[in-house]
Amino acid sequence: MTIFIDENTKVLVQGMTGSEGTKHTKRMIASGTKIVGGVTPGKGGQVVEIEGKQLPVFNTVSEAVAATGANASVVFVPPKFAKAAVIDAIDAKLPLVVVITEGIPVHDTAAFFAYSEKKGTTRIIGPNCPGLISPGKSNIGITPADITGPGKIGLVSKSGTLTYQMMYELRDIGFTTAVGIGGDPIIGTTHIDCLRAFQDDPKTEAIAMIGEIGGDAEERAAAFIKEYVTKPVVGYVAGFTAPEGKTMGHAGAIVSGSSGTAEAKKVALEAAGVKVGKTPSETARLLREILSAK
Repeated sequence: MTIFIDENTKVLVQGMTGSEGTKHTKRMIASGTKIVGGVTPGKGGQVVEIEGKQLPVFNTVSEAVAATGANASVVFVPPKFAKAAVIDAIDAKLPLVVVITEGIPVHDTAAFFAYSEKKGTTRIIGPNCPGLISPGKSNIGITPADITGPGKIGLVSKSGTLTYQMMYELRDIGFTTAVGIGGDPIIGTTHIDCLRAFQDDPKTEAIAMIGEIGGDAEERAAAFIKEYVTKPVVGYVAGFTAPEGKTMGHAGAIVSGSSGTAEAKKVALEAAGVKVGKTPSETARLLREILSAK
């Protein structure tokens, strides 16, 4: 099993006719994802050939859903158009919207996230994220599909590049699903959402969780793990050497006083029984040891 997506997920690409949308549509199709069409306002009625597939383009997500039966979308549109694109997908009642776009104003993200909460039909992953992959089944976003295969680890991560590294380090074991949730101050799907899904997924035997400095998401995840998660969890927190008051990498990765430090997050996770590696490679080794001992 997997979480959130599987081999039957039908995906729309919002912004498919743009350069990034076209490039990553090719990659997603090549990795087995069921891409059923694209959405670009003003270009409805066109048909685009990508990887040998004739893909229809629609003006709105609702039109695309009616014609294709799509149940997910991935957003590759410039930041200034992202809010309208996500709201279009929410209005179409899509169960899943993966927002890859980086640099969306926080006010816009807050607006479309609040709108999704009000409507209650759509899970948002991102923004500013690599998306999610269930190896061999579906790959929605920009995650490389050839660095790992299907297996028994669930991965949730704030960082795209660390997601890829962890997948590569544990490629011999493989993954049920790897989810890059993004590092912006406001995101649609949290560590806790993924931890709950992995705990409830019978095929996921262990969980890798990657966090970073800033905010208190990892501390809240630690409290959730202590209360709800019975499967082994191994963690890594990026940013032990980050200077105070300076944004590092992601918009949400900033330490203010004693709040949001890597050390505080490590302490909270270890108190919940999570083994925390000092490096990504050590984190992978800890998880490998746990699985080999089972």
